[in-house]
Amino acid sequence: MDKWSSLIQDAFSDFSVPQRWADLGCGEGTFTYALGSLLPDGSMLYAIDAEPQKLNKREGGTDITFRQMDFEREPLPLQDLDGIMLANALHYVHDKKTLIGRLSHSCKPQHAFLIVEYDTLTANPWVPYPIDFPTLVTLFQRVGYRKVVRLGERKSRYGGKMYAAWIEND
Repeated sequence: MDKWSSLIQDAFSDFSVPQRWADLGCGEGTFTYALGSLLPDGSMLYAIDAEPQKLNKREGGTDITFRQMDFEREPLPLQDLDGIMLANALHYVHDKKTLIGRLSHSCKPQHAFLIVEYDTLTANPWVPYPIDFPTLVTLFQRVGYRKVVRLGERKSRYGGKMYAAWIEND
């Protein structure tokens, strides 16, 4: 298991049935593959990015489908998702509250968000709208999510720390 899978693995220990997830802002797929390796066999993972990407069609027992689109500006063309992952992507979104509300409409009534972010409020050219963990908790509580759990953290090669968070709506 690589360092990124181990950062998010605790969220998936109880999953036994296939899942449908979206990885928004997937980039070259670092976290796409980490998530795909943790989902139960037969799961489906939609990797979405504004830029064209070449991703494997499968990771472990999870099928991966890439779709090129800007998830912040375009409606998500998916329904009945069990969860949405935003790994190093939420810090590019200025209006996070509106985005989360819109994305939740693509999910099942009981669903989760998996967030990986830099634990800072200091903006820079690569992290224009940072969100530390306490601010993330407040954000999700304001849109009706009751359970926000910090899964773990890792040092970032760019300085500071990154955290992973699991958010449920029930």
